[in-house]
Amino acid sequence: MIWLSVVGFLVAALAAGLIVRWGREHAAVYSEAMPQRFHLGDIPRLGGAALLLGMCVSWGLGVLQSSLLGDPGSLRLGGWVGSWLVALLPAALGGIAEDMTQRLSVRYRLILTGASGVLAVWLLDLTLPRMGWPWLDSVLTAVPWLGIAIVVLAVAGLPHAFNIIDGYNGLAGMVALIVCLALAHVALQVGDRALAALLVSTAAATAGFLVWNYPRGMLFAGDGGAYVWGVVIALASISLVQRNSDVSPWFPMLLLIYPVWETVFSIYRKAVRGVSPGVADALHFHQLIYRRIVRGVFHDDESRRVLMRNNRTSPYLWGFTLLTVVPAVLFWSNTPLLMAFCALFVISYVIAYFAIVRFKVPHWLRR
Repeated sequence: MIWLSVVGFLVAALAAGLIVRWGREHAAVYSEAMPQRFHLGDIPRLGGAALLLGMCVSWGLGVLQSSLLGDPGSLRLGGWVGSWLVALLPAALGGIAEDMTQRLSVRYRLILTGASGVLAVWLLDLTLPRMGWPWLDSVLTAVPWLGIAIVVLAVAGLPHAFNIIDGYNGLAGMVALIVCLALAHVALQVGDRALAALLVSTAAATAGFLVWNYPRGMLFAGDGGAYVWGVVIALASISLVQRNSDVSPWFPMLLLIYPVWETVFSIYRKAVRGVSPGVADALHFHQLIYRRIVRGVFHDDESRRVLMRNNRTSPYLWGFTLLTVVPAVLFWSNTPLLMAFCALFVISYVIAYFAIVRFKVPHWLRR
């Protein structure tokens, strides 16, 4: 597992370096007027391609090791890994196409991530077997298509949730890395080494991308990177719950409550204003932190000043994420407690959001 992670890291880091060196021409198509743009200059947005390459190489070598060497690491990686890649490709390639052209509408990208969800159900036989409440579990048993619909919704929606929080150097990448490692930890706890190997390799490839993304901001993940993270983490979360009855379905929900609730809350506030959920704006939680909390940055060079302020934003959200990841890892089998922490996060998020909007932020949080 360790050597597969090293390979994934090195391949992703090398591919990302080549994109940084040769991919600046395509970056000019990203308009200066985009509301979610918080950097100066033309920065390539093809980090997702490097991430995907690192994952594919490490996963492929893991399958070869299992088939040719008799699986010395007891990883049990087989042909089903290819099904994961097939399910991943529509969303990943659609995101990369959008990064290269800026012409793929939200509707078509949602269709492609939905196609990944359908392929996951078809090829991997994924479903949600339980919800943690007896009466909901009985409903899932009586209406099996409901569990399948939830899987398709999760695989189709989580990539867009990661895309929403992907606004500053290291933000979405670090969140994805932390979540992958947390899922891998619990997978090892229940003896699911195969799933843990895929997740650790994904985290390693993400780290290879972050070498170029944080703190220098020389490469962005783009839609492709966000969609890769979203699909892989959705597949891993559902597979972990489906394969292991000890794992509460609310464990991955608490792990992912930040991007999921950011998406739900964004849809709500846009609906209140009569705006389509597909219209980008600059009112997300991380963008408010950038504007209202991270302020005291001074430098003679404007691009350097913007970069420094950008880099100081992400750690606030890393800490926010750890507030959910730590209890999730500690109580991964305790459904009532996990649900309580989910509710606590939602309440805390709403209070913090409106406090920032109304300029009621403690001075010690501003820097």
